[in-house]
Parts: sequence; structure tokens; C-alpha cells
Amino acid sequence: MKMNKSKILHAMIRVSDMERSIKFYVHFLGMKVLRKLDQPEDGYSLCFLGYSEESESCALELTYNYGVSEYAMGNAYGHIAISVNNCSAACKEIKNKGGVVVLEPSPLKGSNEIIAFISDPDGYQIELIQR
Repeated sequence: MKMNKSKILHAMIRVSDMERSIKFYVHFLGMKVLRKLDQPEDGYSLCFLGYSEESESCALELTYNYGVSEYAMGNAYGHIAISVNNCSAACKEIKNKGGVVVLEPSPLKGSNEIIAFISDPDGYQIELIQR
């Protein structure tokens, strides 16, 4: 396999309520629904979200497995990172909309970056990095 034309296509997380998760990523993070796929015969639904078309950028795939309302958070998952213009303004907007800020904006030790962490409805951590 030639790796020079390779790119990350998407990252997948399992969610307990598809519509609630879609609303979170659209409402709080400004993502767009790129496409959906429902597979009732196999017991799952997918939704791909992102900031631009999948051909141009990486997407986030939400997977809902029918009848599963809770997942154990393993200790291998870290976070999803998203760039923002201003961490403080983004966190203020997220809180005003009812979102959860887990770590207020602060300098990343040993760096000149400002970061913050928020949590999605299933408890997945999302790092906001000021660019």
C-alpha cells in the first residue's frame, strides 16, 4: 500500500442516543451532518459529521447500536481535538447553550497554546485548541 496518498477518513464513537448526539455536535460545535446510513437489518445507524465534505476533510462517525443505551468508558480513549478561534469565547458560548465545560481555558504547559475541554452527552472528552 502506498502511504503518500493516504489520509484519515473518519474517527468513530458509539453513542447511546443518535439524535441527542447529532444535536450536540451540530448545536455546540457547529458541525454539519454529512450523511446518514440506517441498517435496521443489522441493528445499527451511522451519522457522519464534519466541517466540510468528507472528500476534503476528516469526519466524525457516530454509531448507534439498536437497544444499547450505555457504554463503558474504557481507559484507552483520550479525546477528540477541535480548533477554535478563541477558547474563552467558545466555552462561554457552549455554557450559555447548556453544555458542559470540563476544563476551563488555560495555557498548555510547555506550549503557547490555550486549551479547554468539554464533554459530549455520552461523556466523550473534546479538546478545544485555540488557533
